[in-house]
Amino acid sequence: MRTGVNVPNFGPGTDPGMLRDWAQTVEGLGFDLLMVSDHLAVTPDVARQYPAPFYEPFTTLSWLAGITHRVRLGTTVLILPYRHPLLMARMAANLHQLSGGRLVLGVGVGWARQEFAALGVPFGRRGELTDEALRAMRAAWEDEADYGHGPIPIWVGGNSDAGLRRAVRFGEAWHPLRFTLPWLRDALERLEAAADAQGRPVPGLAPRIALRLSPSPIEDPGRLAGQGTIEQILDDIDRLRRLGAGTVVLDPFGGDPEETHHPRQAWRALAAVAAALPTKSE
Repeated sequence: MRTGVNVPNFGPGTDPGMLRDWAQTVEGLGFDLLMVSDHLAVTPDVARQYPAPFYEPFTTLSWLAGITHRVRLGTTVLILPYRHPLLMARMAANLHQLSGGRLVLGVGVGWARQEFAALGVPFGRRGELTDEALRAMRAAWEDEADYGHGPIPIWVGGNSDAGLRRAVRFGEAWHPLRFTLPWLRDALERLEAAADAQGRPVPGLAPRIALRLSPSPIEDPGRLAGQGTIEQILDDIDRLRRLGAGTVVLDPFGGDPEETHHPRQAWRALAAVAAALPTKSE
């Protein structure tokens, strides 16, 4: 099983130097994948959670591709209704080529109503637009040989039933975000049912979980996967592996924008996990 990290490409402490330090830390600790998020217009609903500056993901990953060597690069998640499908197909294919085939494209429908309005995109059609974009992008990659350097893996995000159905139709993997393990076990049954209903194979599992280390165990039944002592976190990762996860992405951002000024606590948590995970040869 592979492990990745969701790196904050936003917030008052984030600048090119900080992004470089994050990338070198993630790659240096041996993680397999570095992912960033997507917003284009930092409207008030976005800014409450992810304040400016917000670095656009294709631009950011293109730059990080040039200062990393091994780590794969991805989006968690690219909001498909925000851009023209052929533009996204071209940017993704070029980034995949220029990085030596390292791109993982996590995609989603989006949630920020004010951002949709600022971009002139109808919020109520976001699911339909996402499906249309996925069809158009796949068709573009298939029609033009210069669109790709090997297939680009698509991870479909979304914890709703519509997200599950979309993952079955379009995704190499389903990419759920922040959840409890009991919820995930139930959702995987619904994913299998959705695949059976469509007569399609069940997609892979590539979840993104929280990463919040605590000095003592968290006993709350609502504890998110990835929260608690190092033992709890490692047990969560192992349970996800046994549930079929091919990759687990760790998200160390706790929600306070001031964290972006002080990443060392997150780096220490990542180092603790990396040191305790089995090596690839085990």
